[in-house]
Amino acid sequence: MIRIGVFPILFLLASNAYASNDVWLLIDTDALTLEVKKGEQTLERLENIAIGRNGAGVKELRGDDVTPLGTYKIGWINEKSSFYRFFGLSYPSVDNAYAALDKGLIDPLTFETIVEAHQKHSIPPQNTPLGGQIGIHGLGRGDEKIHRTMNWTHGCIALTNRQIDRLSKWVDKEITVQIK
Repeated sequence: MIRIGVFPILFLLASNAYASNDVWLLIDTDALTLEVKKGEQTLERLENIAIGRNGAGVKELRGDDVTPLGTYKIGWINEKSSFYRFFGLSYPSVDNAYAALDKGLIDPLTFETIVEAHQKHSIPPQNTPLGGQIGIHGLGRGDEKIHRTMNWTHGCIALTNRQIDRLSKWVDKEITVQIK
């Protein structure tokens, strides 16, 4: 009888822990803001972020300097990045792969590899024609004056080192990131 009673309690504890971890990130590429959200509530707002040199949109090619729009997950965290700290996104997404396959930008094998990685909750390949290594990062030793005056990344979302420190308390692998 004790065993039967323990499992429902453990299940409830695990369910509550999971349910309380519904924090996600909203990146507004027009307003150049990043919001930490819990449901619809904004817990923290970071302003004056930088995005890709060529703005945000459909990222089609490695090196196009476009920040991809869509929904991603944090796939990995690099605490010792040259950009101070780096939260890698699960780019390219399955949606990105479908669009690229439809346009002939990737072959069926690359498409399958991307989809399979997502099905396994793994990091999708970062060396496809669509590019990779897209994430949220700090400046490292970069110039804050340049950061505040222009979009300068190759497709990433950049924050100041101080902002990335503030964001770090909210971010873990698998957190959802919506870029609009």
